[in-house]
Amino acid sequence: MTTLPRTYEVITYGCQMNVHDSERISGLLEDAGYARAPEGDQADIVVFNTCAVRENADNRLYGNLGHLAPVKASRPGMQIAVGGCMAQKDRATVVRRAPWVDVVFGTHNIGSLPVLLERARIQQASQVEIEEALTRFPSTLPTRRESPYAAWVSISVGCNNTCTFCIVPQLRGKENDRRPGDILAEIRALVDEGVQEITLLGQNVNTYGVEFGDRLAFGKLLRACGEIDGLERVRFTSPHPAAFTDDVIAAMAETPNVMPSLHMPLQSGSDRVLKAMRRSYRSTKYLGILDRVREAMPSAAITTDIIVGFPGETEEDFQATLDVVRASRFSAAFTFQYSIRPGTPAATMDDQVPKQVVQERYERLIDLVGEVAWEENKRFVGETVEVMFADGEGRKDAATRRISGRARDNRLVHVTVPEGLEAPRPGDLADVEITYAAPHHLNADGAVTRVRRTPGGDAWQRWQDDPDGARPKVGLGMPLRRPEPMAAAASTGCSRG
Repeated sequence: MTTLPRTYEVITYGCQMNVHDSERISGLLEDAGYARAPEGDQADIVVFNTCAVRENADNRLYGNLGHLAPVKASRPGMQIAVGGCMAQKDRATVVRRAPWVDVVFGTHNIGSLPVLLERARIQQASQVEIEEALTRFPSTLPTRRESPYAAWVSISVGCNNTCTFCIVPQLRGKENDRRPGDILAEIRALVDEGVQEITLLGQNVNTYGVEFGDRLAFGKLLRACGEIDGLERVRFTSPHPAAFTDDVIAAMAETPNVMPSLHMPLQSGSDRVLKAMRRSYRSTKYLGILDRVREAMPSAAITTDIIVGFPGETEEDFQATLDVVRASRFSAAFTFQYSIRPGTPAATMDDQVPKQVVQERYERLIDLVGEVAWEENKRFVGETVEVMFADGEGRKDAATRRISGRARDNRLVHVTVPEGLEAPRPGDLADVEITYAAPHHLNADGAVTRVRRTPGGDAWQRWQDDPDGARPKVGLGMPLRRPEPMAAAASTGCSRG
């Protein structure tokens, strides 16, 4: 009698870095002989890939672990593992608070998971293994991709900044850069599999190259991506304003497949608050960068992260933030109410802002961001934009009979396909006429022209026709987030509130 493989599920909290790490966890488990649990089935192995950015992240984790305790007690052989940033931070605390957890592993030793699971099974005892520094660059690990046409590609891990609100450098370590040849080889392999959009991923992408002595390396990497045949779109996240240089702007503007979209974390428009945050730039420098980006790329869409209620923030400071938002003309902003992160300098600062004050300011900021974004989106009505269609972008597509995707500047577009025209597949491209603008999306109910069936669309079709045979169980690269994240991911984590 054939024994079925044990099944697994990975539950992801937090940022894109964690989402990408979860691909590696899935790849490792499949390489070790486990199979992904069918949707709705209880897995034999449940892995939580955790985040420590939010103050209440531990409550969410331990609540979920509590729900699983009776399930595990009723299923002999079931195992639970906890990894990621919270595991790196709390270590033995996880097993003390949830003794039914079998494995705790950190951000630096993802590759140890299969061995730790087997050791826990044999010894019938919890295994806790945390490395203090990176022992193996994670992109060398097997990875199970979730999208046939789009992929994350890590260029670095860790961060050398010391922002007072951020715990990420303590948990991810100092910046560790991959060599350009390794990155480009991974991208070429992805393109050969049908991937046509990649997102270069790092805690601070524009300091890439400092470790091996080339401060211009990131701009060179963008230009090298432009020489890869079949690579339609290149994005990156996240840069830091303090290290953002004009050579990167030039590379973006002069490399056709590097998209005119930029996520540039602001955090605050108040110079006094930026100083308290240890953000080594000021509002004038920030706005100057945006001016130069738009001079080189007039159509560029710029998004940001903003924290409301940092300790000591006054109404005057908050008004300064609103002023910068008005001047910056963001197409979107990921806005956060400051929350204490134990272990960060800001956690013990005086003048913590009362919750009701933070909430009121937050609501005013949300209103302004939406107003500005809507004004910016209205400029596109009557224009034609190129859209790459994607799975999962339009939650109401079935009801509205639309298909959705992203414009080159990363704006979300919902498209009505005219009768008689074959619907584009996820991964395919088309030019569409924008007929309506909302603050957070565009509708295209006009002409759909120049539909291009792409290798990415072909790869998506293969996955649909033969999910097990066509989909590489161990590959390289970005999911559409099949594991539900506990919080929306906008950037790589170090810029969170």
